[in-house]
Amino acid sequence: MRSPFPGMNPYLETAALWSAVHNRLIAAIADELVEHLSLAYRVEIETRTYLETDEGSILVGLPDVAVVTRSAQTMTESLVTTQPSSPPETVTLPMVEAVREWYLEIREVATGTVVTAIEILSPSNKRPGEGRRVYERKRNQIFASLTHLVEIDLLRSGQPFSPIEQQRQDYRILVSRSDRRPTAQIYAFSLKEPIPAIPIPLLPEEPEPLLHLQPLLQRVYEKGRYYLAIDYQQPPQPPLSESDRVWAEALCKDFESPDADSSR
Repeated sequence: MRSPFPGMNPYLETAALWSAVHNRLIAAIADELVEHLSLAYRVEIETRTYLETDEGSILVGLPDVAVVTRSAQTMTESLVTTQPSSPPETVTLPMVEAVREWYLEIREVATGTVVTAIEILSPSNKRPGEGRRVYERKRNQIFASLTHLVEIDLLRSGQPFSPIEQQRQDYRILVSRSDRRPTAQIYAFSLKEPIPAIPIPLLPEEPEPLLHLQPLLQRVYEKGRYYLAIDYQQPPQPPLSESDRVWAEALCKDFESPDADSSR
């Protein structure tokens, strides 16, 4: 079953779905590029890992305790002498989570050189914290190198990176060619528009294949059966503007997610 939206589906941006959508789309892009690149190139899926602290998390429960067998008298004395003078306080501790993000590298086979890096932004890249700092460092390293960068932002929430932040559209794709910096191309588009096809820069004088993201996202939507996981009678998160909300409700008005039996 097809997505009811002509471009990006805003329901896929929710935290419950985006991580899987992100990884599926990365894999789909890798497979698609291989079909259009010469044997001079390889496409590799790489992983970036970092620790992120969630200051808003709540610690529930107590750690395990070790039990040592003693005589009844000794145990009683121990309990009496170690009794706290006042009850303990409950505190909230920051929870540390290992975050793994997939991205793509197009490499020249002969030298192993990374010719082009392709990134799909995650929520942690666009909010203050370690995820943004880690990605921003890598972004700046690429800008100082001979590697091209294709940065795909399909998330309305969070703070875009400069100079993309100047674009007020819902979604943005940056194509930064190393030989044309500091200039770059930005493809900005709204929720109501299909995702534009974008060129993938390669080595000098090489033709640039076009990456058609819209059919790839549609394939991810269908193969992941996200129509079974989305309730189109509820508003998406993050919320839409008033005009987009009215438009989206009209699109989804008659959409009913099929049950598991009917989807087989």
